[in-house]
Amino acid sequence: MRNERIVLVFDVGTQSTRALLVNNRGEILAKVKMQHEPAYFSVNADLAEQDADFYYERICSVSQKLKEEQPERWQRIEAVTITTIRGTTVCVDSEGKPLRPAFVWLDNRKAGGKPTFSQLAKLMLKAVGMEKTANMQYRKAQCNWMREKENELWEKTDKYLMISGYLIFKLCGRMADSAASMVGRIPFDHRMRKWQKQGDLTRPIFPVEKEKLCEIIEPGEQIGLITAQAAKDTGIREGLPLIAAGADKACEILGLGCITKEKAAISFGTTATITFTTDQYVEPERFIPPYASIMKGHYNPEIEIFRGYWLVSWFKKEFAEKEVEQAKVFGISAEELLNRKLKEVPAGCDGLLFQPYFTPNTTMPVAKGAVIGFSDAHTRIHIYRAIIEGINFALMDGMRLLEKQSGSRFEEIYVGGGGAQSDEICQITADMFGIPVIRTQTFEVSGIGAAMTVFVGMGEFNSYKEAAENMVFQKERFEPDLEQHKIYNALYEDVFRNIYGKLSPLYQKINDIIHPTAGV
Repeated sequence: MRNERIVLVFDVGTQSTRALLVNNRGEILAKVKMQHEPAYFSVNADLAEQDADFYYERICSVSQKLKEEQPERWQRIEAVTITTIRGTTVCVDSEGKPLRPAFVWLDNRKAGGKPTFSQLAKLMLKAVGMEKTANMQYRKAQCNWMREKENELWEKTDKYLMISGYLIFKLCGRMADSAASMVGRIPFDHRMRKWQKQGDLTRPIFPVEKEKLCEIIEPGEQIGLITAQAAKDTGIREGLPLIAAGADKACEILGLGCITKEKAAISFGTTATITFTTDQYVEPERFIPPYASIMKGHYNPEIEIFRGYWLVSWFKKEFAEKEVEQAKVFGISAEELLNRKLKEVPAGCDGLLFQPYFTPNTTMPVAKGAVIGFSDAHTRIHIYRAIIEGINFALMDGMRLLEKQSGSRFEEIYVGGGGAQSDEICQITADMFGIPVIRTQTFEVSGIGAAMTVFVGMGEFNSYKEAAENMVFQKERFEPDLEQHKIYNALYEDVFRNIYGKLSPLYQKINDIIHPTAGV
């Protein structure tokens, strides 16, 4: 048995911030969680913003409370790290003060114009059918919206940071961030793990000036030391090392122990994802990069379902008032009660199918959500189960694409995120995918992955393989019911795969009618 060592992990998500004390045996010794109320603010449906210091204030609150609850363990903390939501950016001045609220990843505002490509680059992108995608990505980048709508603030911007970089600055005073946190509409080269060069083909899509970009640090390396001011704010001992980790999804896949290509990692979080780790540069979709893994020389090709398990919160708020009240009587969460009721509905929801594309993505730019197959036999619980199944159908699409692109087959699925707490959801997932689903010792897998990065960086483990062997443990294994899988596979092959193709012309017409000036 290794001598116990303890690190402090901050996990800043869309809906909450957590402070975790994690040891080198993969145990979460203590946790304090604080909800984000509100998660973001918006003056219209396309905007999603939050004050950058909102996140720092929550770090300070959970940190001080954890210190109060765990005074003895608090003194044994050897290092600090942070993992955060991705695609959330903030502009700061030369003193590190935010110039405006942060753009939360859910933000869907659009800039005008197009990227300034050379004639050769235009021809190359047009030849491979990516010109429209490049234009769309340019328009969806908040840096371009700022240059157009808030140019004066953009000119005052000293650094354009991910929210992780801003919080790192607040903790140690250095404008730097991890290579494994660079996920967003920014000019980052995931293959080389550094900022793109000025002459790179796609550099004009995100034309952030070089001087506005921060330093890039490798995961496991020390970024700096906790400053006197941060120590006062958080209660952390001044001078403790702050170690680079990665974004939430990068930490999740590591925290699930998915460090070989036959293991798929599924996150049932606000954004649902399916990903894996490989030492090959495998684009999950054409011109979409695999993200830089925490493990140097490795990549995480990923398929995202935006607003994945956010849909559960949406359903609870809009349709499940009865279950919310019942859950209070039983002394359990509304989600737990809803998940218990999943067993009341058969596989396939008596013909009700849900397409979960509430937010369009790069390859489905006009997508919307859809429910088909309604009859008078369907209830609210049918809709709830259809949402769970619909997210999984979309992830099945992603799995098949990843397998095709990588030339390998997944043998097991490891699950994390809030939805992974449910036995019912884990069993439905095993039945739908037709392979075993494994749940590890905690659903706080981002925190475990971040801690693993610190312990490898500190030399406690010689490799991430050794870290996984010592810090990740299978807790439950859900074997697929192959009869149920036959039903799901038929629904997937014959129905779900065809929904988007059939409905996309209608989605486009809806967009043209409702947003007549929004064409790319």
